[in-house]
Amino acid sequence: MRERTRGPVRWPPEAWIPLLAGLFWLWRAPGHGLVGFLFSVIPGCLLLGSGVSMLLMSGDRRISEFAALGGALGVVFAVPALFAVGPLAGLLLALASAASFVAAGLHSLGLETPVSEVPAAERSAALGAQVAVDEALLGAMHVTLPLPNGAGNDRIADEVRLALELFRDRGWLEKPAEFHRAPPPLVDPLLKRARVRNLDFEHLSFESDYEPHADEPGRDRWLSYAANRRAHAWVVRDPVRPRPWLICIHGFQMGWPLIDLTAFPPEYFHRRLGMNLLLPVLPLHGRRKVGRRSGDGFIAGDALDTIHAEAQAMWDIRRLLAWVRGQEAPAVGVIGLSLGGYNAALLASLDADLACAIPGIPLTDFTRVIYRHAPPLHLSDAISKGLSQEAVRKLKRVISPLDLEPRVPKERRAIFGAVADRLVPPDQVRDLWVHWDRPRIVWYQGGHLTFRAHAPVRRLVRQTLGEAGLTLEA
Repeated sequence: MRERTRGPVRWPPEAWIPLLAGLFWLWRAPGHGLVGFLFSVIPGCLLLGSGVSMLLMSGDRRISEFAALGGALGVVFAVPALFAVGPLAGLLLALASAASFVAAGLHSLGLETPVSEVPAAERSAALGAQVAVDEALLGAMHVTLPLPNGAGNDRIADEVRLALELFRDRGWLEKPAEFHRAPPPLVDPLLKRARVRNLDFEHLSFESDYEPHADEPGRDRWLSYAANRRAHAWVVRDPVRPRPWLICIHGFQMGWPLIDLTAFPPEYFHRRLGMNLLLPVLPLHGRRKVGRRSGDGFIAGDALDTIHAEAQAMWDIRRLLAWVRGQEAPAVGVIGLSLGGYNAALLASLDADLACAIPGIPLTDFTRVIYRHAPPLHLSDAISKGLSQEAVRKLKRVISPLDLEPRVPKERRAIFGAVADRLVPPDQVRDLWVHWDRPRIVWYQGGHLTFRAHAPVRRLVRQTLGEAGLTLEA
């Protein structure tokens, strides 16, 4: 039976949990010493403020984000409190914070309306905890992500207007696949042996040679990102015999070997299923970053930078595909997670020879995600400068997997998504599924980051890879 999510409640009972937990943190703070006091104030204020806001301003999504962030920090900060103020007080602080974390997820579940053709979220403490993981990450992003405003939005609005005129004149808005030029083959990239978490792999690198079209707005700025001009990838392969290859595309803020090889574990994909792996580093990520952190600038609201990033991602990955196919690869498939799912879907619209394509928890519409998650003041400033959602969405047709047609046959496409995803709302996954003519899909009862805990996802991936002839189990 389909269960509908609870609608917004004016006085939600779960609000009292972070409210009381925050008061408890602040009450104990004076006894934690000066350093302990400062650390206690952070979760205490976040939890107290979030609890009060849930009661007085129910319906604002950001409240759940900061409640979850406060709960997560409270659990972490309670560990030293076990030694500083005694095990009982420390344990109570940890339990109150953990309860607040789950309450934040449950509160978030009550704010979302059902999405057509997506199974309803089954409200439970376990699902609340998974949703809270997403919410805490969103809260941290809101605090730390650099966002354009003021003069930056003036410049972005001018670039969007000029780019729309150019793209319309070139016919790219009607035929977005023609925006993407075929790159030259990749020959003799630099390969160095490397090791991380007791795993041997090869670090592949090469000069990308990607350049935006000669008259594209933002071209000179993009080419000034020196670190981004060299492409990188991680390779795990059998040195003796040819094997099928799997292209594994990482998510936002990843791009480092330890993180990427944890998301796509070679112990499973390479050793058990028998595939060689190639994990490309997306533009502006990992060693290619130009901000303080991996991924800064990719989807922060600068429309032309996002377009150049995606165009370069396709350019680099298609060059890597040519190199892989030159390694006597009997077949090559692609899988991606989140932002990597977006890129996997886009690649499946540009390359007809992929054995399979598996976008996981895929972002599919940058514009909708940005306009959903952007802080209201930044969003209102952008809109006042002429950056309407409609104009930005139209411009990004050239890089949208929802506007290009898939070239991988339907029977070799598969998708998985989370019914309670907060980073990539399920309507984004649903839209790709519909655009792809409803191929196999798994909806799991979880959030964005907990897909590996759900057996149906693992079965879908294994089945799709096996039917495509990529695994030893096929």
